[in-house]
Amino acid sequence: MPPPAPPTELVPSERVVVLLSCALSALGSGLLVATHALWPDLRSRARQLLLFLSLADLLSAASYFYGVLQDFEGPSWDCVLQGALSTFANTSSFFWTVAVALYLYLSIVRASRGPRDGRLLWAFHVVSWGVPLVITVAAVALKKIGYDASDVSVGWCWIDLQAEDRVLWMLLTGKLWEGLAYVALPVLYLLVRKHISRAHEALSEYRPLLSEAHRSQHHTSVADKKLVLIPLIFICLRVWSTVRFILTLCGSPAVRTPVLVILHGIGNTFQGGANCIMFVLCTRAVRARLCSLCRCCYSRPLAERPVPEAPASSKAGESQGPRRTPGEPPST
Repeated sequence: MPPPAPPTELVPSERVVVLLSCALSALGSGLLVATHALWPDLRSRARQLLLFLSLADLLSAASYFYGVLQDFEGPSWDCVLQGALSTFANTSSFFWTVAVALYLYLSIVRASRGPRDGRLLWAFHVVSWGVPLVITVAAVALKKIGYDASDVSVGWCWIDLQAEDRVLWMLLTGKLWEGLAYVALPVLYLLVRKHISRAHEALSEYRPLLSEAHRSQHHTSVADKKLVLIPLIFICLRVWSTVRFILTLCGSPAVRTPVLVILHGIGNTFQGGANCIMFVLCTRAVRARLCSLCRCCYSRPLAERPVPEAPASSKAGESQGPRRTPGEPPST
């Protein structure tokens, strides 16, 4: 690998855009966590996995926000701390994203249910939290996390570019798992897509059950759309960091291109926001409950407003007009 390129200078507009992306991602992750806490009947196994993914994305967005806000110019203790937190959270997010897709594949294609779900969830926890934790602790203990001159980041800290084995640790702390996710997510989607297509063909042979087939087709098409979005959104967000990683390995000055820097910053920080759009705002049951909750919160202050007292002149003729209940607004 050639010597590291000069540091990438972040202009204020780039920092503002990435900070906004971090804030929106944290807000989206928090909304996913809130919906899980508010409505117990929506706590399916798949949405439980989304909860853990949202927690990883929330920690990732917060650590990135601090890193971009500080815009480190050299090694420091908070640079190492921020780099360790973002490394753990970001790697964990990779694992949980694949875990969600894998669970959907097992549920739809393999019909995996019952007692196996519990063991599978424990396996997801061990891998998705344990592997990133071991890697991060090892990287900190060996002093591999530090200032990276924003060539493989956007203001935050990651792997110290002065380390001789920096490429190995960049792979271990993110790029290897990111590359595996690039492959695993589309493969799982294609397998589920193939299974759904076969199910549609089988159901179309039973004309007396056409209504049932229509309902089944509706549910599978919804799942199909979600599974399309999982790999597409993940790849569209993460590909820019991979491009800058490759450019850094090649020592290319294109790594400092402003558009590429902004896309990298948004892609690494907006995963929580994208998941919120996909699994909250684009999910009818959750969206309807959120709208109902917002209407309830808006109408409650109006109902609690005191009704103005009638003027003294109208009290004399009160028996001649229609009676109003105390909480009823005056008629016009």
